[in-house]
Amino acid sequence: MNTRLLRFLQSLSGFGLLLAALMFAASFTPSLVPRAWWAQGLVSASCAIAGYLLGNLVRWIWNFLELPWWRGHLARALWLVGTVVCIALVMLALWQAAAWQDSIRLRMGMESESRFFAPMACLLAVVLFVILLMLGRLFAFVLRWVDLRTRRFLPRRVALLLSIALTLALFWSIGNGVFFRLWLKAADSSYRQYDELVDEHTLLAALPERTRGYLTATQWKDIGRRGRDFLATGPTAAQIADFYGADAKAPIRVYVGLRSAETARARAALALDQLKQAHAFNRAALIVMTPTGSGWIDPGAVDSVEYLMRGDVASVTVQYSYLSSPLSLLTEPEYGAETSRELFRAIYGYWHELPHDRRPRLYLHGLSLGAMNSERSTEWLTLLGDPFDGAMWSGPPFPSELWQWFTAHRNPGSPAWLPTYGDGTLVRFVGQEPLRGESAAGHARIAYLQYATDAIAFYSHRYFLHRPDWLDAPRGPEVSPAMRWFPLVTGIQLVFDMPAAINSPEGHGHAYAPASYVDAWAVLLDRHDDSPETIARLKRRLTQAAGDHAL
Repeated sequence: MNTRLLRFLQSLSGFGLLLAALMFAASFTPSLVPRAWWAQGLVSASCAIAGYLLGNLVRWIWNFLELPWWRGHLARALWLVGTVVCIALVMLALWQAAAWQDSIRLRMGMESESRFFAPMACLLAVVLFVILLMLGRLFAFVLRWVDLRTRRFLPRRVALLLSIALTLALFWSIGNGVFFRLWLKAADSSYRQYDELVDEHTLLAALPERTRGYLTATQWKDIGRRGRDFLATGPTAAQIADFYGADAKAPIRVYVGLRSAETARARAALALDQLKQAHAFNRAALIVMTPTGSGWIDPGAVDSVEYLMRGDVASVTVQYSYLSSPLSLLTEPEYGAETSRELFRAIYGYWHELPHDRRPRLYLHGLSLGAMNSERSTEWLTLLGDPFDGAMWSGPPFPSELWQWFTAHRNPGSPAWLPTYGDGTLVRFVGQEPLRGESAAGHARIAYLQYATDAIAFYSHRYFLHRPDWLDAPRGPEVSPAMRWFPLVTGIQLVFDMPAAINSPEGHGHAYAPASYVDAWAVLLDRHDDSPETIARLKRRLTQAAGDHAL
């Protein structure tokens, strides 16, 4: 057993191990959101195997080009120094790991990290590294087997390149065609069953003033769990009136589920029909909301605007999936945009024909994947003559093209995590801190709500090789001062930060707080009749309601 272990260790690439150790150490530095020990283990294992593969690739290219290696005492001395330095850096990283995590956790109001964080993460990372290394050995074995057979009728280098392509195709087919599909099928079944659950509470809480009599019992069941939650919750006319001490209307909500009609166009037509039945076009404002991949609408987003509008508002949304946003983006990236376009065309087409003085103000909203799909729903050239009134998009994911353009063309000197664009009358970016002074004056056509620690918004493939501009000073209020950019490592960290950002404490990462929604909607609605004290009181009420709902 000892002999086999010794042979295995001797077969490892020394240069690959040095790079693996460097990237392993760097992986413990902080990124945008804090990580649990098991998540840190995944990040560290991924960074270590990436470093090892990079070292092996460099060695292979060196040998392929038939370049000489250093020999003798100088080479041995360099290897010894490199080994000592790498071991020292790994030990330093493990020693500082908990403190680095606390540099984010304390900013987010979380408890300090456990002292067992680094040892547990390190143990998991080593186990995963060995497993990934064995998979790599299996890949190399298959590659050599294919290469030996292709060399019989092809030149050596051509055979090698062909063998690499064939082996990659084989492993990709197995991983994507077997494991990924099985996992996706299980996830699909799970999300579908969850969406079909009937919660007795929401079943009985469908208030007549909410549905306005336009829903039948069959339609109520077909809208799914997310739709029932959306329709059966939120502030009532009495609650809004009690808050302002004045009369208020009951907000109108329309939700069309994935099973409500066969096609996206039919679901959009049904949504328009229900809006007409509910007399939604008689309200002061109509908001076309695009849900996340699972069909969820953030309660903070809709509750806040219903209070600000004294209930004189209608909201409509159409479900396009029951998968989570990441899965929906992977499996059906265009379907959400198609549904969003169909809904916007149907509603805008009807709204456009109404007399200007007898139609509601028209707004768009979406969170996360819903924000990107909402962006894609509009045909901008057709809106020049009669544009909608505004859009509030929160947590736009990094592929959002319009958001990318405004960020790239921001005013010089404004930070990438909270840009300013022009004079703020067209686009306004809102973060965790409420707008004050000149930045709060007037109103904009488009408002983006984003937090500096939202990796879903601030990830980019470029960051594997290029330093993010949001790390420049001044940094976001919650971005750790200890965060540094490392080639490859930072990109891997951000990949794992994206799912972690969703589970951040409310008001951080990708979990947007009701108070932030109030600020974002206020930018669009320009509610001058609301005093700062009233806005502060509304934020407290919505925050308390969100806490009660979570309990």
